[in-house]
Amino acid sequence: MEKNEELIDRRRRTLLAGAGAAGALGAMLVGLGIDPALAQEMAAAGRSTKPLKAAFSNAGLQATWCAQGKEAAEYWGKLFNVDVTWFDGELDAVKQRAAIDDMASQKWDFVAIQAFGEGTLTAPVNKMIDAGIPVMDMDTLIAPLDKINVHTFIAPDNVFMGAAVTQALINAIGGEGNIIMTQGALGHTGAQGRAKGFFSVVKNYPKIKVLDTSPADWDVAKVARLWEDLLTRFPKIDAAYFHNDDMALAAYKVMAQRHRTEIKIGGCDAMPPALEAVLAGKMTATVRNPSCRTHGYSLIAGVAAVVSGEKTGPDGIPKNIVVDGPVVTDANAPGMLWMEKHFLI
Repeated sequence: MEKNEELIDRRRRTLLAGAGAAGALGAMLVGLGIDPALAQEMAAAGRSTKPLKAAFSNAGLQATWCAQGKEAAEYWGKLFNVDVTWFDGELDAVKQRAAIDDMASQKWDFVAIQAFGEGTLTAPVNKMIDAGIPVMDMDTLIAPLDKINVHTFIAPDNVFMGAAVTQALINAIGGEGNIIMTQGALGHTGAQGRAKGFFSVVKNYPKIKVLDTSPADWDVAKVARLWEDLLTRFPKIDAAYFHNDDMALAAYKVMAQRHRTEIKIGGCDAMPPALEAVLAGKMTATVRNPSCRTHGYSLIAGVAAVVSGEKTGPDGIPKNIVVDGPVVTDANAPGMLWMEKHFLI
């Protein structure tokens, strides 16, 4: 494996070798850590010669993953001449629905949405699709892909993420003991996939007992209340898997107050605070849910749809684009943290 310095030097040389507008953009994308073949396709979409208007919404900017995604979308917007307007979901299905109703009352070149829950935004999204506005679906299904004509669905393999972190936790406790899963919003298809991944691993270990699987809706205040109760109810908890890092770190604070930091914990997203927690020994593992690529690719797909007229299909934008990242433990956390701080990966 290349050292970080060697990797960055190689990418810089690739960037400098780019020729022409599309070539330079493609080289720049490679320099930001994107696969060269995908970078070439993305660059082919080209930067819009006129400013485009795009609307974005994700589950709620209180969540670190969502805040990082907003930063990435706005960054890519500057590169591709797109003015990004944000509609915050506020980690509340009702509030996000009101925001998307507002979005649907306006004119956009394209939009990108991460729904707080499947089926909550179908009507306003269909209104935009019927008006000819390309819609990029991010991270969780707005509705099943055979029920709604979104331009593309860009998301990680949530089953893999749940399984990978659960496996790391079970390995850490020697394959036996008591484990808890604290879920995100139950209507979120990403959370459903992570739960599926969790159970796919747990079923292979007869000496593992699942004590609780309550949801906390990505809300750190709910997590704190839930874990005050769980620590009171269960004197022996060996490990806990959380559907995102924010919830894991919120629970860790409660554990620390109760002197229960022997519990092995893992999360999802690999946000910088979680990477630092892994390095400090507070978390056993997390897994990279590429917020920056999910939001950035959604913006680039929107530009391709508008500027190049690229359609969904075998010869155009895939209906489903998978953006995955690695499991992160103390072995690879330093490199991941460095890359995340220097590149929008």
